[in-house]
Amino acid sequence: MRRRLTLLVAATTCLVLLAFLVPLALLIRQVAADRAVSGADDVVRAIVPLVGTSDSTQLELSLSGVSVPVTVYLPDGRVLGAPAEETAAVRLAQEDGQSFTVDGPAGREIVVPVVTAQGTAVVRTVVPRAELTRGVTKAWLVLAGLGAALVLLGLLVADRLARTLVKPIAELSAVSHRLARAELSARASPAGPPELREVAGALNHLAGRIQDLLRQEREQVADLSHRLRTPLTALRLEAESLRDPDDAGRVAAAADAIERAVTAVIREARHRGAQRPRTGCDATAVVADRVAFWSVLAEDTDRGVRRELPATPLPVAVPADDLAAALDALLGNVFAHTPDGTDFGVFLAARPGGGAVLTVSDAGPGFAQSALRRGASGSGSTGLGMDIARQAAEAGGGSLRVEASRGGGARVVLELAPHVPGSDGGRTTRRVD
Repeated sequence: MRRRLTLLVAATTCLVLLAFLVPLALLIRQVAADRAVSGADDVVRAIVPLVGTSDSTQLELSLSGVSVPVTVYLPDGRVLGAPAEETAAVRLAQEDGQSFTVDGPAGREIVVPVVTAQGTAVVRTVVPRAELTRGVTKAWLVLAGLGAALVLLGLLVADRLARTLVKPIAELSAVSHRLARAELSARASPAGPPELREVAGALNHLAGRIQDLLRQEREQVADLSHRLRTPLTALRLEAESLRDPDDAGRVAAAADAIERAVTAVIREARHRGAQRPRTGCDATAVVADRVAFWSVLAEDTDRGVRRELPATPLPVAVPADDLAAALDALLGNVFAHTPDGTDFGVFLAARPGGGAVLTVSDAGPGFAQSALRRGASGSGSTGLGMDIARQAAEAGGGSLRVEASRGGGARVVLELAPHVPGSDGGRTTRRVD
């Protein structure tokens, strides 16, 4: 915009200057020529009365004192003054008895006939072309310099004007990009023309409204999660009333795990967007713990569990809670979408270059690729499990892919990046107020 405004002003200024300077330049040339011709004509008119009243000697003396070369052609053929050959204009003036001006190769020729007792004499002078254009070049250079100065001044004014328009627009663009990066505390400073100030006010109002809506959403999520504490308390009381200590301990441990998950959801909802350090975990320990948890349910549903875990720790750039939630989502899909008695396996191996590869496979019917979309499910569930696992892997710099297992079921592979102490695991935290 700044460049276009400058070009527009430059083009407009040039057109205006051409419209005024070209006619002015032609007028200056015409005035210079008229001035030179008028001066020569005045000299000729001063000589004319002397032609009929003075003798040749006095006339010769008068001609020698004029400022321009004047030639007098007498009727008897003598030529007085500046020597010059008789031209066609002189002969025509003698025949017609009329004064006129003729442009010739040497300049502008002025002839004036004078009727005397002896006949018609002709007074002639020539204005050289240099005299016709004297001072014109200098005047044109002055006009050209003035025009260039006006163009430069116009460009300077246009650039300043364009800057006052472009700078607020650039600031609005920067604020919009910050809002797109979830920096909802960004605000635009109203500046520039009234229209831009109105846009800045509307953008600030939009950012404030988004903050209010997100705050309401977080509070609603926190309130909804808090409601789960009541049935969890009832479940814990029921677990304490069980006669079998093993069953009571297992149910109480499950209730405690659910309560911890609910507490984490409430904390995440209330403080979402706050900049917190991104930690890693030992994938071997987390996977072993979650497989042991799900193995109890697998035994109750007659499912065979195959596990292959390394004997050494595998640090990955995913927090323990996130990795546990991802594995729970994948194993929960196995239990929810495959019939009882369907075997499954959990495999954890070191990834070349660092990190780990977590694989969950089953011998079930598999699932369509559409189930990978968030919220899409072909069996009536929420359709969030696969997306939870994908987000956990990608947040740590890894990835998720789905393949067909050898038994015809599903095979989900999570590539987990290695954890580097002191880094954020490849994830950029964004502050959302």
